[in-house]
Amino acid sequence: MSVVTDVRFGADPDRQSEQALREDLAAAFRLAVKFGWSESVGNHFSAAVSEDGSKFLMNPKWRHFGEIRASDLLLLDANDDTVMAGENAPDPSAWCIHGTVHRENPKARVLFHCHPPNATALATLQDPSMKPIDLNTARFFGKVAVDLGFGGMADEAEEGRRIAETLGDKPVLVMGNHGVSISAVTVAEAFEHLYFFERAAETLLKAYGTGQPLAIMSDNLAAKTAAEWEPYVGMGYAHFDYWKRDLDRSEPDYRD
Repeated sequence: MSVVTDVRFGADPDRQSEQALREDLAAAFRLAVKFGWSESVGNHFSAAVSEDGSKFLMNPKWRHFGEIRASDLLLLDANDDTVMAGENAPDPSAWCIHGTVHRENPKARVLFHCHPPNATALATLQDPSMKPIDLNTARFFGKVAVDLGFGGMADEAEEGRRIAETLGDKPVLVMGNHGVSISAVTVAEAFEHLYFFERAAETLLKAYGTGQPLAIMSDNLAAKTAAEWEPYVGMGYAHFDYWKRDLDRSEPDYRD
């Protein structure tokens, strides 16, 4: 693969070098800790390195997000189940979700699965849909899939297939009684989706907490607002670049 140092503003992410992708993904792990999105030594982020999505990078089993380095990421083949019998096998639930999504949905180049507080709280509601009540919540109008088929720890093949199918082409999957998965073309875009979805969930939960009726936008207004977010994709890259510069000052080993 040829190297492109800047994949923002519509450039082909498949042309980003594997090392650059590793560094971006490692940065996302460190930032998840800063933002309070990580949980013990669980949860997983992954990114495809092959055109068909089958070969992908993912964090190793039970390694805290706060110490993930670019070189720590496993390079896995979603079509090779023998990896689970190896000494350095990934977490079974991670293999179930990420392996299946990357194998069956090549457009999901990057996949974050985690249990951030507000998005997870939203996922516990009988109706976990994201209601468009402000700019950030409306950002996701028509872009959130909901999976209410929770079956316990996601470590069975059927669970992975259902998750991959339900996600489809949506950037966000709210997993009922579980958490959230975020899909994007690049790490920077996935980070921005997760950042804004967690903020949107916080706003919605606080609004629910008042006990007052929600001022829910009409579908037409919500769709218009969501569409107005589309030209701002570059904002997400600028945001992610800022946080990488911050990491370069405070935790530069993420690039190692």
